Amino acid sequence: MTRELIPGERTGTIAVPASKSQAHRAVILAALGSHDVEITCKGISNDIIATADCMNSAGANIEIQDNKMHVSPVSSQHSDTFECGESGSTLRFLIPVFGALGVGGDFIPKGRLIDRPLSPLDEVLTAHGMSISKTETTIRVSGMLTSGEYEIPGGVSSQYITGLLLALPLLEGDSTLRVTGVLQSKGYIAMTEELLRKSGIEYNHTGDIYYIKGSQKPDLGESFTVEGDYSNAAFYLCMGALSDEGVTVTGLNPDSTQGDKAAIEVLKEMGADIAIDGNSVTVRKGSLHGVTIDASQIPDLIPTLCVVASVCEGETRVINAERLRIKESDRIASTCALINNSGGNASELPDGIIITGVKNLTGGTVDSCNDHRIAMSAAVASCASTGKVTALDSMCVRKSYPDFWEDFSTLKIKL
Repeated sequence: MTRELIPGERTGTIAVPASKSQAHRAVILAALGSHDVEITCKGISNDIIATADCMNSAGANIEIQDNKMHVSPVSSQHSDTFECGESGSTLRFLIPVFGALGVGGDFIPKGRLIDRPLSPLDEVLTAHGMSISKTETTIRVSGMLTSGEYEIPGGVSSQYITGLLLALPLLEGDSTLRVTGVLQSKGYIAMTEELLRKSGIEYNHTGDIYYIKGSQKPDLGESFTVEGDYSNAAFYLCMGALSDEGVTVTGLNPDSTQGDKAAIEVLKEMGADIAIDGNSVTVRKGSLHGVTIDASQIPDLIPTLCVVASVCEGETRVINAERLRIKESDRIASTCALINNSGGNASELPDGIIITGVKNLTGGTVDSCNDHRIAMSAAVASCASTGKVTALDSMCVRKSYPDFWEDFSTLKIKL
């Protein structure tokens, strides 16, 4: 769907949807437990539905109604087809989990997900009892994971580490997991550790090694509420940084382990005016200037932060961003195209972006490239533009934030 966005600053208050990242983990842990769990999750996206569908295929019974998910645990009955959609988290978390359960079959990815790497996770899993084969359209898994000594680099994807941390406690024997090298997206690993602790899973983390007791079942309790999502809040926080009157986002846990909470610090470094009051964050325009943004820990924030950078005084450099090439789109290329087609000045580097600030964007046509974060960043661009922004394929936001355009429309426009 093509959507025309009126230019101008926005102001108002948004109640942020639930964290997609925490919801993935909660659904999986609840389904691996021994009793029913009711999960409250404001705004259930396509990615969360993909995880629920795959867990249902593995023998769970997850019923979704409005903002609730009623989860009954995995039984012995399962199918052999797992529709994971475009959700990298679903695929990378559940391949090792299904190996621990001995559930075999075909994962069916959509979009660019089939082309995104599985190495070295697949090698680690096949060395411990699984068989994994990939065709042009499916990823077939079989076999049973065995406990023992695991090792994986931390610089490829935090999702690999989370998948192993979810799977290894289920195995009969104790295991160790060594994470080597520089760890990317540390906040997502911290979130996994937090949910494991809340589920009563016993492990010790010393240095670069996790010591994980086997034969454990997670227990999330009878109910669990997914906290607000800093990743999606970032779009509105960035809109606030482009607005004299500002934007307030509610429903954010100030003590959250979410790595994308760093959006607040980056915007503050850029010169935005930020006020935090309990679970609310208000951002207003300040004297904005260019900065250096390290993408290694916050890859999902880069498109929207780059939109703000496009109207900052001076130059902004995004570094350590090579992983953006293998997201839902090549996000280095699609982010630069978004800015340049909207009247800004952005240049690609092999592993980063250089942005030279302009006074304001002029508007234009943005190809979302079937990438939810590019589509939502187009909305941010309209807040810094003098002319309308046309967003192509705007409904790809359903992947992570189905109600984004409805929520965005509630903000007032300063023409």
